[in-house]
Amino acid sequence: QVQVVESGGGLVQPGGSLKLACKVSGFSSGYHTVAWFRRAPGKEREGVSCLSDTENTAYLDSVNGRFTISRDYGKDTVYLQMNSLKPEDTAVYYCATDGTFTNYCPLLADEYAYWGQGTQVTVSS
Repeated sequence: QVQVVESGGGLVQPGGSLKLACKVSGFSSGYHTVAWFRRAPGKEREGVSCLSDTENTAYLDSVNGRFTISRDYGKDTVYLQMNSLKPEDTAVYYCATDGTFTNYCPLLADEYAYWGQGTQVTVSS
């Protein structure tokens, strides 16, 4: 059974940083595409960043250059380092994974079968 668990959210001032973690377990072997999505109050869910099994990455335009996705293979954990945070980054952040992609990662929620419970990120002074 695949499980996805996020951690690392919290309250931070504008310009600050947070690092989210996504622990994935339950796949029989190998490493799989992992993506971060977010949903802000009153807005649609959007894809933020993703990391494929072959280290290809993608970013939402508004976070490109500020956020960095990475993987710790030993811990089966994918991180989202978020710098220069803005109030508009406030949202519940979700981690998702799927074992069906190879060498690419879509930022489309419907493509992912396994989701975490979400972690709140609030950027406010």
